[in-house]
Amino acid sequence: MSSSNSSVARYFDTMDYGPAPESDTDARQWLSRHAEGFGHFIGGRFTAASAGAHFDTAEPATGQQLARIAQGSAQDVDAAVAAARAAQAGWLTLGGHGRARHLYALARMVQRHARLLAVVEALDNGKPIRETRDLDVPLVVRHFYHHAGWAQLQEREFADQVPLGVIGQIIPWNFPLLMLAWKIAPALALGNTVVLKPAEFTPLSALLFAELAAEAGLPAGVLNVVTGDGTTGAALVAHEGVDKIAFTGSTDVGRLIREATAGSGKSLTLELGGKSPFIVFDDADIDAAVEGVVDAIWFNQGQVCCAGSRLLLQEGIAADFIERLKRRMQSLRVGLPLDKAIDIGSLIDPSQLERVRSLVATGVREGAACYQPPGALPAGGSFFPPTLLTGVHPASTVATEEIFGPVLVAMTFRTPDEAVALANNTRYGLAASVWSETIGLALGIAPQLQAGVVWVNATNLFDAGVGFGGYRESGYGREGGREGCYEYLKPRAWAGRKPRSATAPAQAANEADKAPPAAAGLPAIDRTAKLFIGGKQVRPDGEQSQPVFSAAGHRIGEVGAGNRKDIRNAVAAARAAAGWSSATPHRRAQALYYLAENLSARAGEFAARLTSLTGAAARAAQAEVDAAVSRLFAYGAWADKYEGTVHVPPLRGVALATIEPIGVVGVVCPDEAPLLSFVSLLAPLLAMGNRTVVVPSGKHPLIATDFYQVLETSDLPAGAVNLVTGPAAALAQTLAEHDDVDALWVFGAKALSRTAERLSVGNLKRTLVDHGLATDWHDGAAAEGPLFLRHATQVKNIWIPYGE
Repeated sequence: MSSSNSSVARYFDTMDYGPAPESDTDARQWLSRHAEGFGHFIGGRFTAASAGAHFDTAEPATGQQLARIAQGSAQDVDAAVAAARAAQAGWLTLGGHGRARHLYALARMVQRHARLLAVVEALDNGKPIRETRDLDVPLVVRHFYHHAGWAQLQEREFADQVPLGVIGQIIPWNFPLLMLAWKIAPALALGNTVVLKPAEFTPLSALLFAELAAEAGLPAGVLNVVTGDGTTGAALVAHEGVDKIAFTGSTDVGRLIREATAGSGKSLTLELGGKSPFIVFDDADIDAAVEGVVDAIWFNQGQVCCAGSRLLLQEGIAADFIERLKRRMQSLRVGLPLDKAIDIGSLIDPSQLERVRSLVATGVREGAACYQPPGALPAGGSFFPPTLLTGVHPASTVATEEIFGPVLVAMTFRTPDEAVALANNTRYGLAASVWSETIGLALGIAPQLQAGVVWVNATNLFDAGVGFGGYRESGYGREGGREGCYEYLKPRAWAGRKPRSATAPAQAANEADKAPPAAAGLPAIDRTAKLFIGGKQVRPDGEQSQPVFSAAGHRIGEVGAGNRKDIRNAVAAARAAAGWSSATPHRRAQALYYLAENLSARAGEFAARLTSLTGAAARAAQAEVDAAVSRLFAYGAWADKYEGTVHVPPLRGVALATIEPIGVVGVVCPDEAPLLSFVSLLAPLLAMGNRTVVVPSGKHPLIATDFYQVLETSDLPAGAVNLVTGPAAALAQTLAEHDDVDALWVFGAKALSRTAERLSVGNLKRTLVDHGLATDWHDGAAAEGPLFLRHATQVKNIWIPYGE
């Protein structure tokens, strides 16, 4: 028998995998055509770096040089933004159908060049060719097809929205081509143009895509690619000609971007890190769950933001599960990425390899037991074996820090409540997996998990039609589906807003002598409006007050001057009112109707107060009260009608897009239309189940302190609404810095918006600010409805496969 036949016979005897290399000939030929170095792709063609600087990239699996890449400068970014701006009007004018045809052409282009793109991605990133070929590229195609559909339907489905303009997009190195598609497909579909900055480690698939897109007829300037390191990304973030930044990457860099864009008026979405739980109950299909773990943590070498890196096992099955998992780990093959028979490729870079090694060593020092299956690793690259750490304490470093490598940490729980507590014991909130054959248990656990995506008896399912994104320090915004489209649009009613007129400052305290004389010569009964915290009127912590003046300059009252401690008490009261968030939509609707009823009963009193405070004519004051009553009715109506949806991705199953309240939301109200703006900001938050800490108009706070008497006669639970009067700038700063506040809405001076965005980085709270632009609070299109409800909620997508 020949040696080759002997080799084949040996494989039949041992059942070992032999090498099955994918040819890289076409990819190498493409690289050789750019052997002198890649330029940036600007205005439909490759252009040289303005400073002539380049850097080398290497194959993660071998460490060998792969390509020379242009280092982008501020001048290169400026040129790309100018090209995108010049192309945007024409791209929008092309219309939805025209853009749909271009996106369809991009989808077909990717399909025609699927093998080349898959090989380039595997070479550049180090991941197995099976993953780039079977998951990444097909999903890229799916995104362009799906968003071609949204382009076609835009004029009907998003008639009240307009595109943002020029979008700056910064993508990571773990899914270079897929992240490109996630970002540029919706942006282009909806009439925006793009400047894309790929990761320094993995720019090749973006450059190849841009080259192919031009060949497919995409108009020049619609897509621009500027390569470089972090300084290039920083220049893109800072550019005044960019209308939005969409970033996927680390939480630390996300914070820097939030700070850099604060007050700029740029829209921002952040898809950041994760430490996702993988929960297995004792009635789960254990073998299926073991395979789920393999997909959850060893897919893409664990370099996945939503990787199921925390294995939570119910105690009764923990020992058996770990034994089966270790046996399964022994069959995982680590090897060169172009080998179609390997399971795990190379980490991206020696620096990432060192980080993973260091964190595993830290875990062992902190008491964890480390298991790695036997077997040699390939030489020359950044390879790390699949790793299991058991005996991990919930507060240990490896249980709390994102490792971003093929490392799984295991812990146990006894009860479902303990499983939820462990799962939520993280500052992140991107994804989670729940494994149980009892569907009622799984669907009971899913809503309790503080994560934007929950997979039931599955993991790492993605689709262009299903939103993806996180809670808390995993960022905000969604990518995919209808919810992802809104991230690249702005309300038509807000597009033409102008800076609000400067208002006269509050009168000085020494003008108290202007107060009108009391009736019959008797002194007026002194009344200082208190704060409203936890359902009670309370004195401010500092025992200080500030005067309130009428439109005529008369001192007509005083309100408490709240401080940092008052905000702290109000936030604690709001946090304690969690029952409001779990109340049924019908219950919330009834409460809002009752608020409207009670305000209507005192309409004359509130109209008189408005006339006194603002100088409005009696008819105008009455119109504002009537509008406030109507707005409460409107959100009573929306409370049980603003609902989620059922996505039908291309698999046997559904994804439930559920609508959830954000939690505790701080609100800073403007001075104009002081009653109507107050109600317009408070009501949508209450309708969706949020608890609030509201800072009323600084100039006209008495209208809100009058309103707490309406609140006292309603059936809202204590703590659902808390009112803290006082200096808006100081109170807004405290709310922004408070890590137990989940979101912050600020309407008023432009400086307040900047403060809110800049200081929100501590827990990456969501913000809704007006950048000093005036809202017409009487205009329903600008001040009522889904526009505010979207900001008052977060979407959780629960994936439920079915069938055998």
